[in-house]
Amino acid sequence: MRVAVIGAGWIAADHVDVLTKRSDVELVAVCDVDRSRAERLAPEGANVYERWEDVLEREQPEAVWICTPPLVHREPALAALERGVHVYLEKPVARTPDDAAAIVEAAAASEAVIAVGYQWHATEVLDDLRAAVEGQRIALLVGHSIGPTGSRPWFLDRRQGGGNVLERGSHQIDLVRTVAGEVARVQAAGSRVLLGQAEGAAGDIEDSATLVLQLESGAVATIVVAWTREGQPRRYDLEVVAEDATLSLTLDPEFSIRGVSRGTQVEARSPQHPFERSIGRFLEAARAGDRSAVFCTPADAARTLAVARACEEALATGATVDVQG
Repeated sequence: MRVAVIGAGWIAADHVDVLTKRSDVELVAVCDVDRSRAERLAPEGANVYERWEDVLEREQPEAVWICTPPLVHREPALAALERGVHVYLEKPVARTPDDAAAIVEAAAASEAVIAVGYQWHATEVLDDLRAAVEGQRIALLVGHSIGPTGSRPWFLDRRQGGGNVLERGSHQIDLVRTVAGEVARVQAAGSRVLLGQAEGAAGDIEDSATLVLQLESGAVATIVVAWTREGQPRRYDLEVVAEDATLSLTLDPEFSIRGVSRGTQVEARSPQHPFERSIGRFLEAARAGDRSAVFCTPADAARTLAVARACEEALATGATVDVQG
């Protein structure tokens, strides 16, 4: 399958690393508005472009990876889908509800397959977690996303990237939704202490925040997000407490589950990294033409976006905010 990558930032490098190791794809082009960045990322034999329109027109790829900032997801995604080109769209689905709705609509109208890159969706031990709590009501979820990340200009600008809530916290929001269902309303609070950002070069985002999600099922979830400096310990996990189960889902880099359900020990580990598994499933779905086979569809990701935007509003106002849509 001939594929191209649009956007050559740090997450694109992870995708290129996986794609170039696969024998069933040919990476024919890398595109970025900064040509030098695309040139550094492009493997030998791949063409380099500054305009994504030229990639679609000249290379005619069968699939594209869109790894641009969230505000620039809509146009290349819609153009690819209109051409019947399969799309792997890095998360979030978009920055705004209007852009998300347009992508969802275009996905429904196209024969092409599109996946959104909430890779934790592809964690294999989620099946073990679901089996362990089957028939039980989940009461509490506690998620942590604590660790360093890249300081990109658009990430530091709340209007462009949504800061830690949308760029990082939405991974946990998506995971909570996957495990325990839809979110009805949210609360949020942010810290004024800088952790990952440098004094004098800080944007308008919080380095750490706590989100409280009240689920339609009656469960409650707390998500703690913190952008720390390099060298600090990392913590990515989700604790799940149900009527007769207490389980710990360890995320990056181990992806395992441990705990007790109905008096029985539960322990399992994912044999494959969900990042690679998400890409593999997308390629399988694209070859089969099965739009429902991907781990995260645009419609699903749009619901995560709605929760994240409600959290942004709660963070700004201090109010309890109902999730819209």
